[in-house]
Amino acid sequence: MSTVTPTTTTALIVAGTRDGLAAAKARGRTGGRPTVITPELLRAARDMLPNPENSITSIAKLLGVSPGTLYNHIPDLRQFRGGGHAKELASGQRPPA
Repeated sequence: MSTVTPTTTTALIVAGTRDGLAAAKARGRTGGRPTVITPELLRAARDMLPNPENSITSIAKLLGVSPGTLYNHIPDLRQFRGGGHAKELASGQRPPA
């Protein structure tokens, strides 16, 4: 008769989950919610950013995504919009450090 502690049970569950995810990945399957942003939408957003009349919200509405999606896919967006570096962002360049 063996005793299984909660810690051991948790470790077995975690190991089984990781094995299952690795097997699914080997078959070309991945989990998670599909992304809504495409390279074309991202390019369009970057093209609209230099114009200060375009807010992040208005760009997002026009493209059919949420503002959070733009912030997630354009990592430096908050810094560029706040610091007036929208031109560098649109061209794909980083501002001098």
